[in-house]
Amino acid sequence: MPIRDAEPADAEEICALIEEHARYEGNETLSLDRSEMSKHLFGPDPKAWVLIAEAPGAGEVAGFAFCSWNFSTWEGRPGIWLDDIFIRPQYRRHGLGRELLDELRARTTGRVEWDMQAGNVQAEQFYEVLGAKPVPGWIRYRWSPEATPET
Repeated sequence: MPIRDAEPADAEEICALIEEHARYEGNETLSLDRSEMSKHLFGPDPKAWVLIAEAPGAGEVAGFAFCSWNFSTWEGRPGIWLDDIFIRPQYRRHGLGRELLDELRARTTGRVEWDMQAGNVQAEQFYEVLGAKPVPGWIRYRWSPEATPET
């Protein structure tokens, strides 16, 4: 089953996948600017990259992994931040999620890290089968542009 790097012609499909994933998770309003996303992925100074999973035997886009590089000062090497992974429901249980994650693992000698929504038991079981473990003792913070400091 083909896993490949996304190309500029995939920008529309990538945005559609992100929006489908948002709706699957209950966000009915997410709508991405295709031109802006294309610039961030394929412009002169890309900020992220995407792997595309194609459906077995069909050549259709079945899912994706949306990633960026990070760096661990404690390990002294780069790793991969997996921001989003999504397989369209009709293509699940064909091993595509595993293939995407195996490809990420093959691209770095560092860590591959991601967040998982609390309560996603299926994902938790899947990640455990891969040998991935939750990171104890760490809390994720997010500082958004809209945030105002407490005084």
